[in-house]
Amino acid sequence: MLQGILQHIDSPSDIRQLTQVELTQLTKELRAFIIDIVATKEGHLGASLGVVELTIALHYVFNTPYDNLIWDVGHQAYGHKILTGRRDVFHTNRQLNGISGFPNREESKYDTFGTGHSSTSISAILGMAIASHLKGQTDKRHIAVIGDASIASGMAFEGLNHAGDTNPNILIVLNDNAIGIDPSVGALKKYLTNVKKGTAKDENIFECLNFNYTGPIDGHDLPLLIKELVRLKSIPGPKLLHLITTKGKGLKKAEENQVVYHAPGKFDSTTGDLLPKPYRDEPPKYQDVFGHTIVELAMLNPRIVGITPAMPTGSSLKYMMDRIPERAFDVGIAEQHAVTMAAGMAAEGMVPFCNIYSTFLQRAYDQVIHDVALQNLPVIFCLDRAGIVGQDGATHHGLFDIAQLRCIPNLIIFAPMNEMELRDIMYTAQLGLDHPIAIRYPRGRGVILDWKQKFSKIPIGKAQELQKGTEIAVLSIGHIGNMVSELLHEINNEHLIGHINMRFVKPLDRKMLLNVFNEYSNIITIEDGCSTGGFGSAILEFANEINSRKPISIIGVPDTFLEHGTVEELHSIAQIDKITLRKQINNILNKD
Repeated sequence: MLQGILQHIDSPSDIRQLTQVELTQLTKELRAFIIDIVATKEGHLGASLGVVELTIALHYVFNTPYDNLIWDVGHQAYGHKILTGRRDVFHTNRQLNGISGFPNREESKYDTFGTGHSSTSISAILGMAIASHLKGQTDKRHIAVIGDASIASGMAFEGLNHAGDTNPNILIVLNDNAIGIDPSVGALKKYLTNVKKGTAKDENIFECLNFNYTGPIDGHDLPLLIKELVRLKSIPGPKLLHLITTKGKGLKKAEENQVVYHAPGKFDSTTGDLLPKPYRDEPPKYQDVFGHTIVELAMLNPRIVGITPAMPTGSSLKYMMDRIPERAFDVGIAEQHAVTMAAGMAAEGMVPFCNIYSTFLQRAYDQVIHDVALQNLPVIFCLDRAGIVGQDGATHHGLFDIAQLRCIPNLIIFAPMNEMELRDIMYTAQLGLDHPIAIRYPRGRGVILDWKQKFSKIPIGKAQELQKGTEIAVLSIGHIGNMVSELLHEINNEHLIGHINMRFVKPLDRKMLLNVFNEYSNIITIEDGCSTGGFGSAILEFANEINSRKPISIIGVPDTFLEHGTVEELHSIAQIDKITLRKQINNILNKD
């Protein structure tokens, strides 16, 4: 049972009743509570441990929730959630029907703004401050905590640039821990390092942007933090407080290995040691297939380069960065820059593999259209985490890529059903294509143990008939096709059901589809993506084009935002699972 001061903290108003000694004790209890829960329930660890003192100080000094407080990126906010009425349900964090792993406006009045994607806080807090001024709320204060390398993103700079040219009552707290998920990169990181060392030669960059700058100060010195926040509270206009913190503070293993302990999985809460997972001879993760394959191809093709926006470990481009560092680039949290940089490389004859999580590609949609597709530059987009990703929830599911990309001229879209197809399409793409290509693949493991096989060239726009049938054709795209194959082996009427692995959403295999519509009386499409405008919509458009009136059933994620849960739970909720497909097949067969 929870003991001490923390058990009595149900809202920030309780924090404001504490003495300095009690506040210091609260930091210890809050840190221990986060460690104990995350050790068994999993989640993001290091970022929230690093801002325990700051979290307490902000809620102590400011009148939240009347004063607006935004956490950017949102995985820093575990302590904030615990102190704002969610302590007793924190164990449900990231679980189905539990609380979100990120700030969520629908979850709490203290979650002023949702921040699953980074670098949005300055723009949001500026908008709030201007709105408050227009409403006459001159006493209302607005604070954004931006950390884990988020300050280096282009959107953060856009917000700083505008804020410095207005006179809003905002405070930007720069949580400088020199690391996002992987170590921070770029000139701004070097500048901030020099500021911390006292060797920065020129006028402070934030002062140049018209911010009242304070720091750097120790972000773990609670009395100093409170004193400085109280002082800044009375200063009008845009302010920036520069804090130095340690990601993973309070757990030695997390401080020593900040990349692993960003989201470590289960671990011993006392020692910090990761709990061993039972050994199983499993297929590889798709991200690792990408990582090993790009190294393999790059050793043969000197024109191959790899690019990722701040996800070298998560995308497994780290393998190439270790082996061929001069041709692998982590550009920081800068998806727009990553795409246009890849376009520039392609324009000069290089073969860029631009690896971006599907959910983050949304942030570079204009660049995909204007800088890549419009100029027909053969950039190879590798879209990791496509489809439902699980416990990171609505902000991180990669559900919209097919619908977003399918309407863009010149762009090829491919989804491998297994590891070999991923390897083969990467091999095919680097041989030279006339168009850019997007290769989407899911989070998690594939299905083939012996996946390092000889490369084969995949004909562009060519589907694959996996099973011949007579009544129902199931058209699948991507990894979900493995579930279709499993089901068709289980049911008794497999001779009635055909299965086509379409592989390409664009261009579609028109010859294969013409055969399907001629030979089958019913068509089912299934995809791990939004059904509105997705793969199934492409098949409907084809049917309309050939004047077919055969019934088409689309199985895809419905027109709603899915929250967090395991992949299996969310597949069931979205009805893109084996039960749904079996029911659909049985309904058709029984009706006939």
